[in-house]
Amino acid sequence: MTVPSDIAIAQAARPRPIADVAAEIGLGPDDILPYGKFKAKITAEAVASRKPSGRLVLVTGINPTPAGEGKSTVTVGLAQAMRRMGQKVVVCIREPSLGPVFGVKGGAAGGGYAQVVPMDEINLHFTGDFHAITSAHNLLSAMVDNHVHHGNALGLDTRRITWPRTIDMNDRSLRSIVVGLGGLNGGPSREDRFVIVPGSEIMAILCLASDLVDLERRLSRIIVGLTRDRRPVTAGEIKASGAMTLLLKDAILPNLVQTLEGGPALVHGGPFGNIAHGCNSLVATRLGLSLGDIVLTEAGFGADLGAEKFFDIKCRFGGLRPEAAVIVATVRALKMHGGVKKDALGTPDVAALERGLTNLEAHVRNIAKFGVPAVVALNRFTSDSDAEVDAVLSAARRWGARAALSDVWAKGGEGGEAVGREVLAILDEGKADFRPLYDAALPIKAKIETIAREIYGADGVDYLPAAEKAIVQCEGMGMGATPVCMAKTQYSFSDDPTKLGRPSGFRLTIRDVYASAGAGFVVALAGDIMTMPGLAKVPAAEAMRVHPDGTIDGLF
Repeated sequence: MTVPSDIAIAQAARPRPIADVAAEIGLGPDDILPYGKFKAKITAEAVASRKPSGRLVLVTGINPTPAGEGKSTVTVGLAQAMRRMGQKVVVCIREPSLGPVFGVKGGAAGGGYAQVVPMDEINLHFTGDFHAITSAHNLLSAMVDNHVHHGNALGLDTRRITWPRTIDMNDRSLRSIVVGLGGLNGGPSREDRFVIVPGSEIMAILCLASDLVDLERRLSRIIVGLTRDRRPVTAGEIKASGAMTLLLKDAILPNLVQTLEGGPALVHGGPFGNIAHGCNSLVATRLGLSLGDIVLTEAGFGADLGAEKFFDIKCRFGGLRPEAAVIVATVRALKMHGGVKKDALGTPDVAALERGLTNLEAHVRNIAKFGVPAVVALNRFTSDSDAEVDAVLSAARRWGARAALSDVWAKGGEGGEAVGREVLAILDEGKADFRPLYDAALPIKAKIETIAREIYGADGVDYLPAAEKAIVQCEGMGMGATPVCMAKTQYSFSDDPTKLGRPSGFRLTIRDVYASAGAGFVVALAGDIMTMPGLAKVPAAEAMRVHPDGTIDGLF
């Protein structure tokens, strides 16, 4: 079966008017703010007037590889499948970042016949949320430097200004910069840096805030730097939080679009899973739970990152109780974890697959530690042999998980019904007993070491001197009793991206820790993880173009 490109499928779609999609989940014309014909924001009044009552299902996956896993595709396809099966289901996913869109990854709205549309608009400027976050973030950057320039009444130490600048693009040259080189009127010279917008604390704040009041309160808590005597200075003291909230007043409203099969999808917020908490907005998830009987939501990258932070950060802050998890895997990716090179993945190799299954097994066992039953969704590729498929499904069942094939890329909702039946069986059993992994009141090191030991399988944790000092500082600021957001490579359980499968006998190295006081957690940087990615040698942008009639090539 030949399947057209993602963009060709999306452009051939005939979406329903967004008002019709809204009506399917009980939203009237006064509840939505249309952005053209096929996308809309949902009003603050509509959000505030509804209470969550649906059932929450997380879609996560194994550690990603260049072979691809298709987590977003399975999330959308499963929503299409369950809607076909008569369920009132809402899918809640993140907005794509322009950095990966133009970098390695290409589009991020699903794939094949399991996409959210309008795919091109979602992948590009969408409803302007990312631009609003960029503006709010950089407003604070400008106001910090302006405060220093005009007398520095708060006594900020220019060597200890920690608030960076942001841009939604992969640009390695902005990882470390010097600003203020314009002489007397150009502001003080100092070292600075950029982070990508999905790694901005404002993105995390927007995705964890419950409403505008909470948003402004969180923004005011942002720590922008320290004085010479190490006292933290906040955005509230800079008097920036009110204007920042003004810039974000529409961005906090969830976005409504639809799947290729016309079902409702809330696409809102986009923190990265490797350097931030990797989940769509709490506002959108809660709204979905008030509009549908079942909400399918996705967490970034593998379960060691996205699922752990979904459970320990988002669910803790939002009072959410997930009842099932879907772990997405592919034969191809598992063979890479078993040592097969990318150019040899089309050749059946059950022995390599079985070596790579240790990665999937670890994720299945980790999800169980949170008291959430799991389904393994094997995302099928045409090159998969029957023996390889059987090996994965049989192993998952031996470990106590349910398992089914997913063929949503080629068949849309029809190809996800087997996984849908397994999810419904878990919900019918009602055996979930969700619990976070750790007590947030534990010391910072104890929380880091619990995650490293229980989720990553590390023998222990080593802290560089900068991290040791930062932990003492964070606890002194009153940030000791908060969750920990681990920033780590997505490719491995360890902090070494070359260690695939299920590495053992390693120690995790924490090189720095910093407080995201507005978000309400501390971030621990493991290994060489960066908050500003670079473009690949051949970025996806090179293949993109727009034709005179407005159609697009290169988004995939």
